[in-house]
Amino acid sequence: MIKGIFAPIPTPFKNGEIDYSSLKANLEKWAKTPLSGVVVLGSNGEFAYLSHQEKVELVAFVRKNLPADKKVIAGTGCETTAETIILSNKVAEVGADAVLILTPYYYKGAMKDAALKAHFLAVADAVKLPVMLYNMPGNSGINMNSGLVVELAKHPNIVGVKDSSGNIVQIAEICAGTTNEEFSVFAGSGSFLLPAFAVGAVGGTLAVANIMPETCVALVDAFQAGDLALAKELQHKLLAPNKAVTAQFGIGGLKAALEMLGYNGGEVRKPMLPASEEAKVAIKKILETAGVI
Repeated sequence: MIKGIFAPIPTPFKNGEIDYSSLKANLEKWAKTPLSGVVVLGSNGEFAYLSHQEKVELVAFVRKNLPADKKVIAGTGCETTAETIILSNKVAEVGADAVLILTPYYYKGAMKDAALKAHFLAVADAVKLPVMLYNMPGNSGINMNSGLVVELAKHPNIVGVKDSSGNIVQIAEICAGTTNEEFSVFAGSGSFLLPAFAVGAVGGTLAVANIMPETCVALVDAFQAGDLALAKELQHKLLAPNKAVTAQFGIGGLKAALEMLGYNGGEVRKPMLPASEEAKVAIKKILETAGVI
């Protein structure tokens, strides 16, 4: 079973190209934290701005520069089933431990349950790695309902779901409906990490875990130890920083926060814009209030 806290790591850029030296330094820092692993090519990794070759090279680099005990999950969702299978098997060859597959979203009107079910089943049949579903309606405009996820969870190679919807009822329904004990339900945001665990989640892929990995893991540890008071306190502590590096200031904000904490945030890739100076001031204040800096 895949479980624990994963950081969906950003891709640092310099002059428009991937800055591998900065990424290596970041990986060395994350390797010293209690994270279970990292997600490469997630939403925070600006995967939509990377070429097919860049994606494969990036996964290979991360796997090579991260200790073997830290899992590497690669985001390999593409607009077609065939391309998703090709990319997924390429990252398998370079050492990824599992793939995280976003729903195809350009022709969202056609992406009804039947189309999504056929897509994910075909991918799961053909891919050499365990498959995690990625429900990200905020970016894709498509929500994978609990009934669809529960049905897909019956496939032996579909091993989990990352749900970023924030719909705790839906997450609870998935946890209740998946009878396979090896199927992992992950919270997709630090804003509802504790509620997700309370209804049966076993992990989280959280933007805020890039900057507060110890706090995220401590929350899970407290919950599992039965210390709900501490778990609640840590959940509250995550709220403002999590919002700052997601909906409030976006990827530019996350990269700015990383810079403030001694990581290499690097540039964003155009047409994305970096955090403004005003945003940086606000982010620093939020991190100071949370005791991160």
